[in-house]
Amino acid sequence: MINTTNLSKKYGNQTVLNIESLEIPKGQSFGLVGNNGAGKTTFFSLMLDLIQPTTGNITNNGIHVNTSEAWKPFTSAFIDESFLIGYLTPEEYFYFIGELRGANKADIDSLMANFDDFFHGEILGQKKFLRDLSKGNQKKAGIVGAFIGNPEVVILDEPFANLDPTTQIRLKAIIKDLANKQGVTILISSHDLIHVTEVCERIVVLNKGEIEKDIQTSAATLRELENFFAGRSTTEREMA
Repeated sequence: MINTTNLSKKYGNQTVLNIESLEIPKGQSFGLVGNNGAGKTTFFSLMLDLIQPTTGNITNNGIHVNTSEAWKPFTSAFIDESFLIGYLTPEEYFYFIGELRGANKADIDSLMANFDDFFHGEILGQKKFLRDLSKGNQKKAGIVGAFIGNPEVVILDEPFANLDPTTQIRLKAIIKDLANKQGVTILISSHDLIHVTEVCERIVVLNKGEIEKDIQTSAATLRELENFFAGRSTTEREMA
């Protein structure tokens, strides 16, 4: 269970996030959507203790993330390329993450074999450093790195961006399997409403740092989200 209580983040006089209460049950596939500047990355950064809250807190399985590191062994994430170690090859990176999470090389090799069709022969055995891979292949490596060590919570920021359609389809199947069959709590932010409605059982809409909608996904969710953002766009044009 992830609990957010009276959480806010301010930079000077500007409030970029203000969430009074938000609960994410264990094993839920949770989507976070919103326009640029809505607060999605800020929320994930607070969840990972990359920045400090102005007020309030987040607990992950009862652990306050900004006062203890006990949540880290069962939580993983890929936010952007800064999470990678550019001077390592993908294999070296995966082995390094595995060592941190108590997995040996044989464990990692076995896990990587499950992602052959996700990698499309472009990641392993290429004798390239991570920094020399394309943006899409860097993202593939970072996402798979987040699956190492059997985490209970996985956080992915814009996981579908820069991926080709075949890889997007494969990633959606992977996410569904983790949440529905393995009970992993998956948190995803995305600008792509179609992808997020296909893989998330619940979607929260952020607008200017606050929760505008909290939706249990159904056949009507995509249209509801499209109507919401179309309405926001019209309102903003009228105010301009």
